[in-house]
Amino acid sequence: SSARSAATPPRGWNSYDSFSFTISEEQFLENAKIVSETLKPHGYEYVVIDYLWYRKLKHGWFKTSAKSPGYDLIDKWGRPLPDPKRWPSTTGGKGFAPIAAKVHALGLKLGIHVMRGISTTAVKKKTPILGAFKSNGHAWNAKDIALMDQACPWMQQCFVGVNTSSEGGKLFIQSLYDQYASWGIDFIKHDCVFGAENPQLDEILTVSKAIRNSGRPMIYSLSPGDGATPGLAARVAQLVNMYRVTGDDWDDWKYLVKHFDVARDFANAGLIAIPSVVGGKSWVDLDMLPFGRLTDPAAAYGPYRNSRLSLEEKKTQMTLWAVAKSPLMFGGDLRRLDNETLSLLTNPTVLEVNSHSTGNRNAQGNDAERV
Repeated sequence: SSARSAATPPRGWNSYDSFSFTISEEQFLENAKIVSETLKPHGYEYVVIDYLWYRKLKHGWFKTSAKSPGYDLIDKWGRPLPDPKRWPSTTGGKGFAPIAAKVHALGLKLGIHVMRGISTTAVKKKTPILGAFKSNGHAWNAKDIALMDQACPWMQQCFVGVNTSSEGGKLFIQSLYDQYASWGIDFIKHDCVFGAENPQLDEILTVSKAIRNSGRPMIYSLSPGDGATPGLAARVAQLVNMYRVTGDDWDDWKYLVKHFDVARDFANAGLIAIPSVVGGKSWVDLDMLPFGRLTDPAAAYGPYRNSRLSLEEKKTQMTLWAVAKSPLMFGGDLRRLDNETLSLLTNPTVLEVNSHSTGNRNAQGNDAERV
């Protein structure tokens, strides 16, 4: 159950830092197999497919991505379907069920990234909503529930909010999570819904209920978290299992150093490890660990370079994430996993602190020193 799974900060692997949105079924399953062999004995159990798994890849895609939608694959109810060119096992309406079966056979759990609200592809097609009955000759469709003024700030042409106060909006959200449950999904990374800019608190509440109503335990994770404050987090923490509180973290000290004050503020706020209505507890997420073989932010290509963090910087990051009790989601390509990275990710003392320490607080020595 998610209660057992989120009793301590979740651990796993996410495809974004190494593959951006380009990952294929073959690449994903190769990485999952290595997680099961090398990291699962150390508590890493989630393998997460990050964003745009439903988008057909086009040459030169990234230059036009957020400006020219229409490449998103949906079913007749307006729900996303995996791109069959990259995910050949998913054809014929099977969705991610065959991938979930392979992941579960490895003793792991499958996660997917989903965006705010509804895709503009569904809105333009006015797709019907599963479970919506006609009233006065009209049945709810995607256009009826779309909040066009609540577009995702960084993908404005592609995803917009959903009117969750409407019956049609609630039905649509529930149909999404019933679909994910039927596929065997264990972890949801819900993006473009949390942070200082335009947080979608009603949608988070509705999704939290939909997960509970789906009948399948799922870890519920929020993103991206830019500018999130403890006050904002207090409104959602009990609805989810983990929530980002910083912008994307990459392999540069300038990103890492910003996490110290954030970790301190959330520790002082007493929000870490509070009970969640979706099962288990709720954790402050400092983002993924950009170690090993990586790509570039939002790149249209896969891993090609090594992490630019020094060994000391990586040790600092791993230690901060551990004492802050952040989920540990590794981002590098496991097919090129080096011994240095493996030892960082599996250090038993660090992992013990991450799982079982309590009451952790920032201690200031002087301006240049923290404990």
